[in-house]
Amino acid sequence: MFIDRQYIEALLEKAKQTPDEEIDRILDKAERFEGLRHEEIAALLVNENPAHLSRVYDIAGKIKQHIYGNRIVMFAPLYVSDYCVNRCAYCSYNCGHSFHRRRLTMDEVRQEVAILERMGHKRLALEAGEDDENCPVDYILDCIKTIYDMKFDNGEIRRVNVNIAATTVENYKKLHDVGIGTYILFQETYHQPTYEKVHVAGPKRDYEYHLTAFDRAMEGGVDDVGGGVLFGLADPYFEVMGLMLHNEHLEERFGVGFHTISVPRICRAEGVQMDLYPHLVEDATFEKIVAIIRLAVPFTGMILSTREDHDMRVKLLQRGISQLSAGSSTEVGGYSKREEGLSNPQFVVNDERDAVSIISELMDDGYIPSFCTACYRSGRTGDRFMRLAKSGHIKDVCLPNALMTLCEYACDYGNEQFQTKAAAVTERELARIENEKVHTLTQANIEKIRAGGRDFYL
Repeated sequence: MFIDRQYIEALLEKAKQTPDEEIDRILDKAERFEGLRHEEIAALLVNENPAHLSRVYDIAGKIKQHIYGNRIVMFAPLYVSDYCVNRCAYCSYNCGHSFHRRRLTMDEVRQEVAILERMGHKRLALEAGEDDENCPVDYILDCIKTIYDMKFDNGEIRRVNVNIAATTVENYKKLHDVGIGTYILFQETYHQPTYEKVHVAGPKRDYEYHLTAFDRAMEGGVDDVGGGVLFGLADPYFEVMGLMLHNEHLEERFGVGFHTISVPRICRAEGVQMDLYPHLVEDATFEKIVAIIRLAVPFTGMILSTREDHDMRVKLLQRGISQLSAGSSTEVGGYSKREEGLSNPQFVVNDERDAVSIISELMDDGYIPSFCTACYRSGRTGDRFMRLAKSGHIKDVCLPNALMTLCEYACDYGNEQFQTKAAAVTERELARIENEKVHTLTQANIEKIRAGGRDFYL
């Protein structure tokens, strides 16, 4: 198995002896956008030299700017079912918790999606608990088809990423055939003793089956996969090492690693006892972890949810985060309930601002909120995306597509003040497109959008 607990623990201990000149070499390598091997990552994680950490942050910012520019991809979660047969200590969906469970009907899915579309979202992350009887894969497929079939005056949902339980190759083939975007699955913790402790009962308790889910997904044709852990369950440095070894395993076997990495921290939820977790990650360590992951996998998207508050989200955008959720609800039927003043979320949302406030502030801070889904729809997934990213040419399509989708958002959802702000951002960033042909085409498409056209992309 590619995760060896004793090997990771010994490597982290040995890495404490890494001399300064080796740390400098590792940082020089990272600054060349070459990524890092897990042994090098271990050395950075345990290093406590403030000067080295300052350089880690500096390089993380350079990588973010060089590869992603000012773009921040926007998305929202859509919870469709809270039925679950697992007894996971950290989750309010725990089957031992007593509450009225439900799954959305297709009409309710349409209602939720209509609200999300009115918020301007084009990319969703579909979420569900694990229960093959009440929430089988065929139900998930029906949800995806329903979402893709919906058309609105201002467009449609263009990418549905899926975060559901580990399953079979056959089921991954079905998900691939219905057109999912990225298949997302959090290992929760790579530390097997902790994993078995917090997964008290249910099929998710099978550590190895969960760990090898991405292998089966790729065998089933899903080439964009997104990993993550729930920071706070076990030693955070161990978890980062697990993520990196998992990524290396996928690269060696399938030629492509994680498309995205999510970095949620455990937070308050109904029925969850926070004092049972001795490895809760404080802010300074969390910031360091995010920056080191950015150095390690420079071309992998990094996702931050509304688990984090406003101040932390602002800070981590500078350390490498490239995707943000906005206006999120973390409960089944939550968007409709929120409009009615009701709420019973899976976990506490710490950034409760509405989507337009978050998007507007991103522009104030010099970012370009992007609703682009072009790579997925153009077949730039898996190793094809990574080849383009590593060549440096991904910026030739990402910046224009971000600007076109921002213009579309402003026209459809923004008030006059928002539209003025978005227009200023667009003009500023258009000037940074160096390729004359791309610049001309992007400018022409933006004018078409302002005249009523929609869904232009490169």
